[in-house]
Amino acid sequence: MHEGQASILVIDDTPGNLSLLNQLLRTHYRVKLANSGPRGLELAALAPPDLILLDIMMPEMDGYEVLERLKADPATRRIPVIFLTAKSGADDEEHGLAMGAVDFIHKPIAPSVVLARVRTHLQIRNWQTFLEDKSAWLQKEVEARVREVSRLQEATIQVMVSLAEFRDECTGNHIRRTQAYVRLLAEYLSRQPRDAAFLTLEQIDRIAKASPLHDIGKIAIPDHILLKPGKHTPEEFAIMKTHSVKGEGMLQQSLREMGGDNAMLAFACQIARSHHERWDGSGYPDGLAGEAIPLAARLMSVADVYDALRSRRPYKKEFSHAEAVALIVEGQGSQFDPLLVEAFLAQEAAFCEIATKLAGE
Repeated sequence: MHEGQASILVIDDTPGNLSLLNQLLRTHYRVKLANSGPRGLELAALAPPDLILLDIMMPEMDGYEVLERLKADPATRRIPVIFLTAKSGADDEEHGLAMGAVDFIHKPIAPSVVLARVRTHLQIRNWQTFLEDKSAWLQKEVEARVREVSRLQEATIQVMVSLAEFRDECTGNHIRRTQAYVRLLAEYLSRQPRDAAFLTLEQIDRIAKASPLHDIGKIAIPDHILLKPGKHTPEEFAIMKTHSVKGEGMLQQSLREMGGDNAMLAFACQIARSHHERWDGSGYPDGLAGEAIPLAARLMSVADVYDALRSRRPYKKEFSHAEAVALIVEGQGSQFDPLLVEAFLAQEAAFCEIATKLAGE
């Protein structure tokens, strides 16, 4: 806004003051005049000016009430208001400034003072507008860069998931189903007192996005063990179990390279390491028990086991949904978090639908 283009609204019930201020200001600014508070509010609402000169002592509606109404209206609340007053008490100025006025001009009006005060406050408004616009632009730039970084991080994570899919044909199908199961379980727990505070929509989304990385450590398992068509020997199974620690190590390295501040990858680390832990402490790799097992890993455990039961392997048959449900229930309180089994039972029909829908993918 250039000063010569600025608009000023003068609100005063005295014709002589209106005439004087109009003659003084119109050379430099676009001036509108109002001879009462209600008329001034009407003009301000129709075309908000850049600055308002407002008399305090007016009949029908005084300047304080006009200012209060201006500040209550989102369209006019940011317009700087300078009070015109014959009062000289400090209490009056303190009251006006507390209400939101930016300055006082005392009557009788001194033209040089009026021009100086108006010029100063229009310059301040210009700078405020510039800084607000600059701040808004910077905020958009920051948000755009954050989105860009987030997309790059997600792309990196997707590459890691693709590596797991490439190594193990079953893993690609398994990933999509288990991600859907994890989200279902987390959404149910978010409505329960125990986990409601933790499982916000944002946290659920992070956990669900992290879940495909649960078996990323399998890319470090030798092919002759990972792809073995039959049952593993105890020695082979011991090597197979290392995928949880190896997976966490890979993800921790990625987390460090991304600056250590990525909540989704932090969840992925928990899931990769601990999704084979058991509620009773007999799982691996750390023998964690109960709520010492990260919630994200407990969610993954139920999803992972259900999907494994429903999937055909060279060394085992595919279990029916009913058989899988029975085995999950059997593990309540020993293998699985009891509340998570309740969540599973509440949504078993949705699990069955996902298993059927994504079976051929």
